[in-house]
Amino acid sequence: MNVSLTPEIEQFIQSQVESGKYTSPDEVILAALRAFEERERLYKGRFEELKREIMIGVEASERGEVIDSEAVFSQLKQKLQQLRQREGE
Repeated sequence: MNVSLTPEIEQFIQSQVESGKYTSPDEVILAALRAFEERERLYKGRFEELKREIMIGVEASERGEVIDSEAVFSQLKQKLQQLRQREGE
């Protein structure tokens, strides 16, 4: 597989090798790909979690278990004011 890199990316890779943190450009690229893979795994997990939470909300709504939005925003404003007061102390 051949990959074309921008001059900026090539320069970054070279700077990482020159810093001594990595011994070769391949090592820099492998580390970057591992970090990317981990980030994607975390995003996918979070996405699945959000889908589950949405389904819980939809099912609760279908059962009529809903809270008036004005009440929710009122509670949030109160909590925010309490947090701001604590920070000011």
